[in-house]
Amino acid sequence: MAGWPWWVQVSLVFVAARLVSACIFMAAAIHQGTNPWFPPAPDYWNFITIWDGRWYQEAADKGYPSVLPLDANGVVQQNAWAFYALFPFLGRGLSAVTGIGTLPSLTIIAMLAGVGAALVIYKLFREFAGRRAALWGVIFVSTFPVSPILQVPYAESLNLLLLSGSLLLVVRRQYLAAIPVVLLMCLSRPTGVPFAAMVGLLLLWRLWQHFGPSRPAPAPASAPNDDGPTPVRSLLSLAALVLAAGAGALAWPAIAWATTGELTAYTRTETAWRGHDLVPFKPWFDTGRMLFGPVLGVLAPFVFTALFVLVMVSKPVRALGTELRLWCACYMGYLLVFLHPQTSTFRMLLPLFPLALGVALLSKSKAYRGTVVLMFVLLQIVWVVWLWAWAPLPGGGDYPP
Repeated sequence: MAGWPWWVQVSLVFVAARLVSACIFMAAAIHQGTNPWFPPAPDYWNFITIWDGRWYQEAADKGYPSVLPLDANGVVQQNAWAFYALFPFLGRGLSAVTGIGTLPSLTIIAMLAGVGAALVIYKLFREFAGRRAALWGVIFVSTFPVSPILQVPYAESLNLLLLSGSLLLVVRRQYLAAIPVVLLMCLSRPTGVPFAAMVGLLLLWRLWQHFGPSRPAPAPASAPNDDGPTPVRSLLSLAALVLAAGAGALAWPAIAWATTGELTAYTRTETAWRGHDLVPFKPWFDTGRMLFGPVLGVLAPFVFTALFVLVMVSKPVRALGTELRLWCACYMGYLLVFLHPQTSTFRMLLPLFPLALGVALLSKSKAYRGTVVLMFVLLQIVWVVWLWAWAPLPGGGDYPP
C-alpha cells in the first residue's frame, strides 16, 4: 500500500476496520435475546439501529416536541431535544430524495461521514507527523474500542468529521473559513462549549504572543512572521471565530427555548437520563464513592485528573501542537464539569482523537503498534457484547452504550 495515494490508504484502513466491527456486531446479534426493539437474534442492519438510533429516527420523522413531556411530578421525561438536529435533518433529506427508510439513510450518512472523518484526521495528523505515523494514528482512531459507533445511526461520525475539519482549519490559521464548519459542528453534538473555550484561550495566547513583554522584535515589512504578513488581521479573524463558536455553542439550547418556551428545555431534557438536576463536578464524586468507597471515591476524580495532566505533558502529546493539546484539555475539562460518568462515557471520549497520534508517536515499533490495534479490537468485542447488546438488569433496563 505504500505507493498508493494517501486517500486510498486511509479509506481502505477505515473500511477494513468497519468490516471487523461489523463481524463483531453480527456475532453479538446471534446471541441477542429478548429486547425492546425486535425479536431475538436480529440481523446486522436491525441490530445496529437500536439505542439512540431510534431517537434520531424519531427526530427525523416527527421533529421535536413543542411541549416538553412531563411526569406526574412535573419532571421532564426523555425526549428528542437531547439529540442535535443536523444528523436527523440530513437523514430526513436523504430519505426524501432516495425513498429509502430513515434508519438506512442515517446509517449511510454515518458511514460516509466516518470515511470523511478518517481522511480529514489524516491531513490533520500530517501537520504534526510524517506519513507513517499519521496513518497509524488513523488506524488507532478507526479501531478504538468505541469505534463501532462510527457505523451505526449515531451522530458521532458526523461530529468527528466536522470537529476534525474545524481543528484542521484552526491549526492552519484559516479562522474565517472555519466559522461555517464550526457552526455545523455545534448543531451535530454538544462539542460547541469546549470548542468555544479552546479558541477563546487560543486567542488569549496569541494576544500574549503578539503584545506580551516577551513578544519578538517586529519583522521587516517584506518578511513574513509567525502570523503571516498581517498578524493583526489574523487576530481579528480568530476573534470572529471565538464569537461564532460561542454563538454556535448556545444555538441548540436557544432553539429549544424558542420552540418550547422553556428557558432550560435542553438542560432539563439532558438531565432526564440522569434522574437528577445538573450540578457541576458532583457526579464524578458520586460515581467515585459508588465505585471505590467513601474515602478513595473522593480522591478518584483528583487521581484521574492528575493522570490526564501527566498524559498531556508527556513528550508524544507535546508534539501535537498548541491547538490540539488545548482542545483535548478543554474537552476533558468540559466532561469533568458537566458529564455524569457512566457507561456512555467511553463513547464520549471519542472527540479526544488527537491523542491517537500521541499513541502512534510513543514508539515506532511494529510490535507495539500492532499490539495496540489488537487490544483495541478485543476491547471492541467487550464494548459491543457488554454495552451494545441488550441484557436486562435485575432492576430493569440496561447499561447504555
